[in-house]
Amino acid sequence: MYPEELIAPMRAELTEVGFKEFRSAQDVEDHLKEHKGTTFIVVNSVCGCAAGAARPGVRTAIEKAAKKPDVLATVFAGNDADAVAKFRELTLPYPPSSPAMALFKDGELVHFIERHHIEGRNAQMIGDHLVEVFEHFC
Repeated sequence: MYPEELIAPMRAELTEVGFKEFRSAQDVEDHLKEHKGTTFIVVNSVCGCAAGAARPGVRTAIEKAAKKPDVLATVFAGNDADAVAKFRELTLPYPPSSPAMALFKDGELVHFIERHHIEGRNAQMIGDHLVEVFEHFC
């Protein structure tokens, strides 16, 4: 686990734009089991591609998108271990990946972005892609 004081600013990059944190497997399961509508979950991470592309791309998409998911949520790889494990269970057959992003509709996975889709892309590219995803599914 990473020290909370180290990752607090990384968490804040998403929570300050409306993301709620799922800290336990129960948080993830309860929400997706009961939720009707769209939920966008980001697996946050301390890696460079999370800092340089994933979080800024997500923030850009939330700012620019005309259509947005009903719920924005995040789990943090390395700290919210049970929540991340439940997320990964619900995104099978995709392999574990962080950072990662998933859009669920009525509790079912409809779009998944793996780390290899984030690496090598800039925040603008990720943001533009997410705007299109939100437009299509939300």
